[in-house]
Amino acid sequence: MNSGKTGASISDEWTPPRASGALDSTVSLPNSKSITNRALVLAALSMGSTTVLHPLLSRDTELMIDALRVLGAQVEVETDRVTVGQIGTVVGGDRIMVGNAGTVLRFLLGVAALSARSIRFDGDERIRKRPIAPLVEALRHLGADITASPRGGLPVVVNGSSGLNGGSVELDASSSSQFVSALLLVGALCETGLDIGMIGGRPPSSHHIQMTIDMLAQCGVQVTEGPSSWSVAAGVVRAPDFDIEPDLSSAAPFVAAALVTGGRLLFPAWPKQTNQPGDQLKTLAMEMGAKCFRDSSGLAISGPERIGPLDVDLGEVGELAPVLAATLCFATGPSRLRGIGHLRGHESNRLAALAKELSGLGPTVFETADGLIIIPAPIRAGTFETHDDHRLVMAGAVAALGASGVSVTNPATVGKTFPNFVIEWSAMFTEGR
Repeated sequence: MNSGKTGASISDEWTPPRASGALDSTVSLPNSKSITNRALVLAALSMGSTTVLHPLLSRDTELMIDALRVLGAQVEVETDRVTVGQIGTVVGGDRIMVGNAGTVLRFLLGVAALSARSIRFDGDERIRKRPIAPLVEALRHLGADITASPRGGLPVVVNGSSGLNGGSVELDASSSSQFVSALLLVGALCETGLDIGMIGGRPPSSHHIQMTIDMLAQCGVQVTEGPSSWSVAAGVVRAPDFDIEPDLSSAAPFVAAALVTGGRLLFPAWPKQTNQPGDQLKTLAMEMGAKCFRDSSGLAISGPERIGPLDVDLGEVGELAPVLAATLCFATGPSRLRGIGHLRGHESNRLAALAKELSGLGPTVFETADGLIIIPAPIRAGTFETHDDHRLVMAGAVAALGASGVSVTNPATVGKTFPNFVIEWSAMFTEGR
């Protein structure tokens, strides 16, 4: 199991290795944070006890475990599994600290309304700026008693009343698909079920909504989808034991390393079938000139002699944008990444951060209304600030493939999703691995 403690001793700055030739390595990926946190919530909502096998233990998932304990779930963590009991069965606390974990905050607001206690949510400075107001209003419409800050965000107090009325609600999820997933996770436990009507624009990263729907189906909860609606009948949650897949979004920097160096990287555990949006890395890599093939040893990705530019909408896979932006700094011509305006409200303002940090290393990267334009140029030595954002650590490592003396700040922040990233990245350069 991947421990969130691994990166604790990493220094404040890291100088990633520069690629001196084509890499040839086998990559061990962490397991999926997105699937782990959904499994933990569903396990806590289920009757009885549920085992989550091979979970990721990182900052975000450990925050989720701590929060579920506050909500009264008995959670036991072992070497390769977490066992979760139903919420409300043990005495919990009255305060949940969510760090900068959007899934912990958004998924648990509705869960807290199912309890009989008042729970205060707070977290890091950055998450106080991340959007939750549409979700808060939707939960209030469903019967939750929630007191939010004057800005509509954290700190938030949920005055639990042992249930949600349910019914029909309109939801603007144009800034985060997590709003939809948060409501769907508690939909079956609403007294009259739940009908969600979408207003505003299309939710970004809607593959994550499908991930939630598929996991609910494993728990006996069926979601009926319309063109702009979701419905869940009242019922019970019966979670199976979950087995967590590798995190394909965390494969992005390694796929980038194959592209940038013209090397070959093998991913032994890449699932043959998955609903993870990160699976689109295969298609994106091939559009840039890579070759992908699968055999009995796993999925192999071989980089091209030269990286082709992209003009692509990443609205469904925005979490890949930071690494792709860094990769495209090595392309043969300018690229445009579209459909990712919502990244301004993620762990950092990712568009502004990428434009500033990548441009500081030589290429020209600037923001558009909904994305980035990347004009390649040789990478030069410099400091890449990561803005307390795990995906920017990965982007910085990719940029550093092009020059000696690129320093990446605060690498330990990658412990949010990939505690062993610095170790795994450095090991990729070990000959014969």
